[in-house]
Amino acid sequence: MDARDLLRSVRMAGSASGLRATRAAWRTRRLDARDLPRRGQERARVPGPAVDAEAMPGGGVVRFARSRLQIRVAVGGALFCGWDGAGPEPSYALAPAGALHGGAGGGLPEPDSRAVLEPDKDGWRVVSERMTVAVSTHGAVEIRTPGGLLLRRELPPRWWDAAGPDEAAPSRWVQRSQTPADARVYGLGGRAGGPRLAAGTYRLWNTDPGGAFGPGDDPLYVTMPVQFVVADAGCHLVFHDNSWDGQVTLRDGEEGAGSGHDRPGGCEVRMDGGPLRYWVVAGTPARVLSGWTALTGRPALPPRWALGHHHSKWGFGSQQEVRRVVAGYRERDLPLSVVHLDIDHYDGHRVFTVDRRAFPDLPGLARELDGQGVRLVSIVDPAVKAEPGLAEYDAGLAAGAFVQDARGREVEGVVWPGRAVFPDFTDPKVRRWWGGLYAERLGQGFSGFWQDMNEPVSFAAFGDPSLPRSARHSLEGRGGDHREAHNVYALAMARAAYEGLRELRPEQRPFLFSRSGWAGMQRYGGTWSGDVATGWEGLRASLALVLGLGMCGVPYSGPDVGGFTGAPSPELYLRWFQLGAYLPLFRTHSAIDGGRREPWAFGPQVLEHARAALAGRTRLMPYLETLAHIARGTGAPYVRPVWWNSPGDRALRECGDAFLLGDALLVAPVMEPGSRRRAVRLPRGLWYDTATGRAHRGPAQVLLDAPLDRIPVLARAGTVLPVAGADGAIELEAWAPRTGRSGSGVVFTGDPEGWAPPRMERFVCRWDDGRVVVEQDGGGDPPYRVRVRGAGA
Repeated sequence: MDARDLLRSVRMAGSASGLRATRAAWRTRRLDARDLPRRGQERARVPGPAVDAEAMPGGGVVRFARSRLQIRVAVGGALFCGWDGAGPEPSYALAPAGALHGGAGGGLPEPDSRAVLEPDKDGWRVVSERMTVAVSTHGAVEIRTPGGLLLRRELPPRWWDAAGPDEAAPSRWVQRSQTPADARVYGLGGRAGGPRLAAGTYRLWNTDPGGAFGPGDDPLYVTMPVQFVVADAGCHLVFHDNSWDGQVTLRDGEEGAGSGHDRPGGCEVRMDGGPLRYWVVAGTPARVLSGWTALTGRPALPPRWALGHHHSKWGFGSQQEVRRVVAGYRERDLPLSVVHLDIDHYDGHRVFTVDRRAFPDLPGLARELDGQGVRLVSIVDPAVKAEPGLAEYDAGLAAGAFVQDARGREVEGVVWPGRAVFPDFTDPKVRRWWGGLYAERLGQGFSGFWQDMNEPVSFAAFGDPSLPRSARHSLEGRGGDHREAHNVYALAMARAAYEGLRELRPEQRPFLFSRSGWAGMQRYGGTWSGDVATGWEGLRASLALVLGLGMCGVPYSGPDVGGFTGAPSPELYLRWFQLGAYLPLFRTHSAIDGGRREPWAFGPQVLEHARAALAGRTRLMPYLETLAHIARGTGAPYVRPVWWNSPGDRALRECGDAFLLGDALLVAPVMEPGSRRRAVRLPRGLWYDTATGRAHRGPAQVLLDAPLDRIPVLARAGTVLPVAGADGAIELEAWAPRTGRSGSGVVFTGDPEGWAPPRMERFVCRWDDGRVVVEQDGGGDPPYRVRVRGAGA
C-alpha cells in the first residue's frame, strides 16, 4: 500500500462509503488474482540479425531472426513502423473509416508509392519527401530529415515472452531511442509539470489522482503515448499506438565542446503488453499537427456559444440558485454563455435522472435561460447504479451492456450513486444503446455535455481506483481485458455520446468535453483540467495542461478557473480569471465545499477587473471562432507555445509561462502573487503591447507592466485581427507592419451551431504612401470596419 492508498483509506475509514470502497478494493484484488494470467518465467528476446527484406508500396518488410519489422510511409508523409506483425489497425487512435463529421477523412491513409525499401550500405532505407528512414541489420531504425539531419534513432527493441506454464501472459517490451542533444519534449497527454517535460518517468495510465492535483502529481486523467519533439534539426511527433499500462522515461541530452562530444537525449518506452508499433510525423509544428490530426481525426468544431464564458459549480442545489447566479451576471451586465449542472442535479446521483424536488421544471428552466442567451450543459458519468427497477440498469442488464468478469458476471464498483456497473463502450452495440440515452438529456433542455469519472473511476480504499484489470471487454469483437481497454474507455464513451447526438439531433454539432481520453479524442470534443488544486501552483499547472494537450492534437481545453478545491484569494481568482479569458474553454468551477466562483464574490475591485476580462473575451469572439475553424481544418491549436513559429529559438523552448493565441497574439499571464510587472521572452519580429501601443522587437526579453486590472497581451506587427465592435459586428483591427513590409489575417464566419461550411476571407495590410492600408486578398475594400493601430518601425 503506497502513501496515496494509505491516505485514501484513512479518509474513508468508518464511513458507509468507505466500507463499500474497502470491499470493492478487496473484490478487485481477488478477481485479478483469480483471472489474470501469471507471468512466471519469461524469455528475453531481441530481433537478432536481419535475414532478408521485401519491398512493398510505401516501404516494405525486413525480417530478422526473431522478429519482423514493417515500414510504411503514407501519403502525406507519416511513417508507420510495426514489429512482430503489428499493423496500423485495429486502432482506437486512427479516425474510423466513414466517420460522420468526427474527423477529416477516416480510415487508413494510402501508402506513398514513391517510397520504396531499398538496400543501403548498412542495411536498408526508405526515402520519402518528408524524411529518410534507415534500418540497420540488427533492427535499429534511424529517421532523418531530407537534408540528412538526425531526428530520432530507435534502438533494437527487447521483448519478454512468457515461458512458464501460463503462456497466455502478454509479452512485455521496451524500446529505447536517441534524439539530438538539444531536443525538448512536449505532450504525453495532460501533464501538470509541463509544458516542456523534464527528464524523468511518466506513467501511461489514465488516473483520477483523488482530491486535487498540482504540478508534481502524475499521472492524471489524460495520458497519451504522444511525444512532440523540438530540436535544431527539426520537429517530429512520435506516437506509440498501444493502450496498455506503461511508462515513458525521458532523458535530457548534453552538448559538449564539439559535436563529437554531445550526449544525445532520448527516451525509453516500456509497455506491459500489446503491440510494438508507432507512427512518426515530421516537419514544422503546423505541418506535424496537420499530419497527426489527418491520421487521428480533425478536432470537433464547438458551437459558437461554447467559446463564451461558462459558469459551473458542484452544489448549485436547486434551480432557484441557478436563477440567482444567472440573474447576478445579468444585473451586473456581465456576459455569460453557459451554466453547467454537476451531479447534485441528479436523483441520488443516478445518471440520466433529475432531482424533481430541487429541479421541478428543468425543461422550463432551460427555456428560460435560453431566452437570455444562456445554455445548459449536463454532467454525464458512465457508472450506472446497480438498482433493479432503474430503467438504465434494467435495460443495460437485458442487453448485456455492462463490463463482466471472466465468469460472465457484471463487474460492480462503487461510485457516487453507490453500488454501480459500467457500460462496455468498446462494444459497438453498447455505444449505440448508450448514445440513445442522451434523448433524455436533450428532452431536459441540455445543449451540451461534460463527461466525468470516465477513466473509469471506481472508489477504492486502496489499489487502483478503477475496474479490475481482469474485467472483460469486447474491444470491437476481438475480446480482451481492462489492461488494454482502460486507457481507451473514455475515448469510446465520447464516441458513443457523439454518434448518439448526431443521430438524435443531426442538425446541430454536438458539444462534448471529457475528463479522460486518449489519442484521437479531439474528433469528438475537448477536455478540461479536472480537479486542479486551488493555489498558484495549480494556476501554473493549468496552462501547462492546455499547452501540452494542444501539442497532442487536442486544441479545446481549459482549467477550473479559481481551482477546484479550496477558496482562492481575490488576487489568485482574478489572475486565474484573466488567464482563462484567453483559453479555449473559459469555465469557472469548484468543489461543493470550494466556495463561490462568481466574480462579485471577491469584492468590487475584482469585479471590475473581471468585467474587463469578460469584455476582452467578448471582443475576441470572432478571432476565437476563426481559430476554431483553423483547428478544425488543420489541427493547429488555439493556444500555442511561444516557439510555434520559431522552433529553432532554444530560449523559447524553455518558456512555459506565456503562449501564443493563434499567430496574432502573445499572452503573458501573471503566475506569481503580488506581481505587477513580468518578464516576457519575445519571438522574432515586432510586437505591440495592446494596452499601451508600445512596440518591442524580438527575439529579446522585455519587462512589461502587469497591473492588477490586466495581464500583458502583445499583437504581432502586420496581423489583421477580427474582433467584435461595440455593436457586436465584426471589425478588423490591423496592427501596422514593419515599415516597408506587409501583413495579413483571415476571418472565418459561418453557421454558429450547424454543419454548413464556413466562409473564409483573407485580408492583407501594407504601407502605402506613409499610411497602412487594409484590403481584401486580391484587391478591394474589406466588408468590415477597419481600425489601424501601431506605428510600425
